[in-house]
Amino acid sequence: MQIRYFGHSAMLIELARATLLVDPFITGNRLAEPVVAPAELKPDVILLTHAHGDHWGDTETIAKASRALVISNDDIAQHIIRRYEYHNVRGMNTGGQATFEWGHLRLTYARHSSSFPDGTYGGNPNGFLLRADGNTLYMLGDTGLFSEMEWTGRDNEIDVAFLPIGDNYTMGPSDAILAAGMLRPRLSVPVHFNTFPEIEVDAEAWARDMAAAGFPARVLEPGETLVI
Repeated sequence: MQIRYFGHSAMLIELARATLLVDPFITGNRLAEPVVAPAELKPDVILLTHAHGDHWGDTETIAKASRALVISNDDIAQHIIRRYEYHNVRGMNTGGQATFEWGHLRLTYARHSSSFPDGTYGGNPNGFLLRADGNTLYMLGDTGLFSEMEWTGRDNEIDVAFLPIGDNYTMGPSDAILAAGMLRPRLSVPVHFNTFPEIEVDAEAWARDMAAAGFPARVLEPGETLVI
C-alpha cells in the first residue's frame, strides 16, 4: 500500500485493486498545487469526509474526468446527483459500514461542521476507517477531540492514523496527542495544518512531542509517499 500526501488533507491511496483519492483539495491549495494537478489524478474512488471547500475541492472535475465512485455521507451524495447530475456515488452515514472489492469502509463520527462553499447543508461530517490489503487506516477528517475515539482504538488495530493538528478549526497539537493515546495507532501522520495562516503549527515539534509521549509519528511533505 502506498499513500501519496498532497498537503492539507488530500492524499492518494494506492491499493492492490483500486486507487482512492481522499478530500481532493488541489486547486487553491498552496501546498498541493506545486506537486500535483487535478488532471493528473485518475482515481477509481473518491472519499469525501465532508463538504467544506477545502475538502470538496476538485471533486466534480476529477470525478467527471475519471468516472470515479464518490463515497460520502448521503447528504453529499444526493447533492452531487441533484446539482452535478453525477450518479456514480455511494451515500453512507455515521456508523455505517460497507465492503467493496478493494476493501472495507466504516464511516466514523467527526466533531465538526459540514456545508458546501455555496452554503448548502453538507450533512454530518465523518472520518473513514479503511481496511484493505492487510492494513487499517483511519482518516479522522476534520474533528475536535471526542471520547469515543477510545472505542475506535479499542476495537481496531490501526496501522496509520491521519490526525488533524492545525487547531482553530480542528484539534490542535496537544489534543492530537490525546487522540493518539486513545486510538493507539502504529503510526500517526499529521494533516490539516499550515495551509492557511489560521492553522499554522510546528509539525516537527508536534512529532517530537508525540515521540516523547510514546507515539510514533511522521510528518509528510507535500508530494511525499508513505509505503506501509
